[in-house]
Amino acid sequence: MKLRCINTAHGLVPVDDDSYEDKKRLKIGEAYECDVKIVRNYKFLKKAFALLNAAWSLMDERQQAGWRSKEGFRNYLTVAAGHYEVYFNPRLQEFVELPSSWSFDKMDEATFSALYDRMKDVIFAVIGNKITEEVFEKVLANF
Repeated sequence: MKLRCINTAHGLVPVDDDSYEDKKRLKIGEAYECDVKIVRNYKFLKKAFALLNAAWSLMDERQQAGWRSKEGFRNYLTVAAGHYEVYFNPRLQEFVELPSSWSFDKMDEATFSALYDRMKDVIFAVIGNKITEEVFEKVLANF
């Protein structure tokens, strides 16, 4: 389990919904071993997860079920936006596209902005018939 946290005077605090949900599963008083790393380009990571969470919240249950999970949708979104690596799958005997990490550690502002815009295009291809871009931006502002 990986938790993304911010250090405060009161301790480490989860910075996103997924990390908060994971932290809730930890037992109070139990000892855990942690590997602490600084999240590079946290601003990019936060913005990308806000986009993902806003899109997920606008899908109905049938659409969400088609992806099986938010993580499945994230993987689709990442590959469809062109942020992937190609590997040969020996079982399928073909090349497959696997999503690249959202660590954004080597991405500059321009590269991230282009990827972010491509992810928005993919989202509108999936849910664009339900809402306008203006409504989506309002929903996005809440994440």
